[in-house]
Formats: sequence, C-alpha cells, structure tokens
Amino acid sequence: MSAPSDTPTACLVLADGTVFYGRGFGATGTTSAELCFNTAMTGYQEIMTDPSYAGQVVTFTFPHIGNTGVTAEDDETADPVAAGMVVKWDPTEPSNWRAQGELTDWLARTGRIGIGGIDTRRLTRQIRQQGAPHVALAHDPEGKFDLEALVAQARGFAGLEGVDLAKEVTCAQSYLWDEKRWAWPEGYSRRETPGHKVVAIDYGAKRNILRCLASAGCDVMVMPASTTAEEVLAQNPAGVFLSNGPGDPAATGAYAVPMIQGVLEQSDVPVFGICLGHQMLALALGAQTVKMNHGHHGANHPVKDLETGKVEITSMNHGFTVDSQSLPQGVVETHRSLFDGSNCGIRMTDRPVFSVQYHPEASPGPQDSYYLFERFVAAIEANQAVAAD
Repeated sequence: MSAPSDTPTACLVLADGTVFYGRGFGATGTTSAELCFNTAMTGYQEIMTDPSYAGQVVTFTFPHIGNTGVTAEDDETADPVAAGMVVKWDPTEPSNWRAQGELTDWLARTGRIGIGGIDTRRLTRQIRQQGAPHVALAHDPEGKFDLEALVAQARGFAGLEGVDLAKEVTCAQSYLWDEKRWAWPEGYSRRETPGHKVVAIDYGAKRNILRCLASAGCDVMVMPASTTAEEVLAQNPAGVFLSNGPGDPAATGAYAVPMIQGVLEQSDVPVFGICLGHQMLALALGAQTVKMNHGHHGANHPVKDLETGKVEITSMNHGFTVDSQSLPQGVVETHRSLFDGSNCGIRMTDRPVFSVQYHPEASPGPQDSYYLFERFVAAIEANQAVAAD
C-alpha cells in the first residue's frame, strides 16, 4: 500500500509485509504485538486497560474513538495494558461531562502508541480472513520509517501461543477489595456490611469484575495467579473465583491447574470462573483449549444458555477457546456462541462449580449476564446452609 501524499507520521506493518500508513498520536516509538479488532461502540478506555489485552494491538471498528476523553474512574487497571490502538478517524477533543483528560495525552503519558486514518474495514476483513497477524506499530512525528526493520520486528514477535502472560499482569501480593459497582449519583461506594468471604485468583482481573463480586455480597480477597491450593484454603473461603486474563491458557495452566484441582479435591466450596478463569477451570477438569482464528472481541456477542434457551447479548475478549468436544464426563456445556458455535460456558453436574467464557460484568457492554454473580452467591449460601444442617 503506497503512502498518502501528505507525510504519514505512523505506520502499521504486518508480518506478511502489508503496510498501512496513518497519523500517529500518543507515545512515539515502535511496538510489536498480535493484532485483533474490537467491535464495541463504547468503552475504549476500559478496553485499553483490560489486562486480557496484554500482547495485543487493538483495532477499533467503531470510528468515534476518543470523543468522550478519559477519566480515572473508567480504568480497569492502573495503566493501559494493550500495546497500542488503531482507529479510523483521529481522536477529537473530548465532549463529555465526566472527561478528565484527552485520549491522546493519556496514551502519551502511559507509553502507548495510536494510529489514525486507517481503513479499519479493510484491516478487519484481513484479520477475519487470515487470522490475527503479528504486527509492528511505529509512530515518528518526522515520518521516518525503516520498513524492512519493521517487517522483521513483526515477524520476530513470539506470538501468544505457549506464552504465560498472567504472571506479568497479576498482583504482586494479596489485598482486600470492597468497592462496589458505579451508581448514579454517588459513583463508587464501599461495602459496609460483612459478606461472604471469596478468594479471587488474579490472572489479570478487571476492577469491575471485583466490583460486581462486592456488589453481589462478597468480601473479596484478591490473590496472585501463582497462589497454591493450600494458600487459598488457608483463607477458609466460602467461594473461589477465577478471573479473566491474557495469554495461552495451557501455559498459565502449568501452575493454575494444580491449584484448582487441589481446591476441588480438598474442599466443596463453589467455584466460578470468567474468561481465562473459565479456560483454567476447563483444563483442571480434563478438557482442552485451542487458539482461535481471530478470537472474539466486542460487546455485541449473542450467547445461548443451553439449559434455559435464553439468548444473552454479551461482552467478550478472548483469543483461545475451550474445545467442547473434549469435556469429560460429569462436565456439561451450558452456553454456546451463536456467532460460531464455540463454547461459552461449562458446569460440573454434581457440584456448584461453573464458568463462562464471556464477561458478565460487561464494562463495556450490556448487563444481561450480571445474574451469574448472583448465582455464585446463591451457590455459596446454599452450600453454607447444607454445612449448617
């Protein structure tokens, strides 16, 4: 693809040699990553700060990115985790009463590269047809690019298969979480009454997942990804939660699977997993995971509950999936994508242990699936009632 007549200040180079020229914003320099696309119409800040996007550059199919600015309340973790962003139109000045700053300034301050003026339709079609490519993204205000070196950088990217990224985004030490979901007009509030003690394993947990647990009635102890079963059970939890996160589930499973198996063998507490946590649970139960062609990233994915027939519109972000054909006896598929038929949920038939591939906390996205947090708490209460008899 030839450069436009006006000097480009950024370029996106695919490993096959394809070059997209555009206008850079945010930080300068270069980065390499896997390229994915996200179809959500809102929530670009939540997407960029979602730890599940580690090792990825995000192409936004919705053109109006940056219009609402940025606000600290919308961060899912302290800083952006996605390596960069690709958009159709250059970000404009923010027009929103909650805005505390501009997207371009925020990206520059946090070291993330953006490129605008890209034909995101063409790029998205290419990702769909050929799979998520490895890319190099460069921003130079003077428009000087060594394309040969950038192609080599894209081809040199190791990819996400076989890579444990959870260890890079997990918390360094355990901590308590009591902040609840945002509500008008007070914003975020804290739990004031005792709740059910839940250990949340942090593979890259979004803050809004933890807020949903707190709002549903849980006192949350967040623990690092490498936590052992003995360390989890030493907390005497009423339930165990397995969070979202990035990378290859098989790689993270090297230490996560033994922990989950240990919890299931030594305790009968309810277990609930989301996204990578769903994949970790599936592996622990004996199933397998596979890399998808281009994954699911968006806030408009229809999922069918196979047990009730209900269809939910969900938020998703994953590049690997559980192979439903590999589910062992005693584990059933509960949810399925209506886009491609891939697995979106499992449960054990004889225990309150379940998980879903999608994001019931949304952020961004529809609120159809919040009931799953309430289902988890109901399972905890039922388990406690049985223990009390």
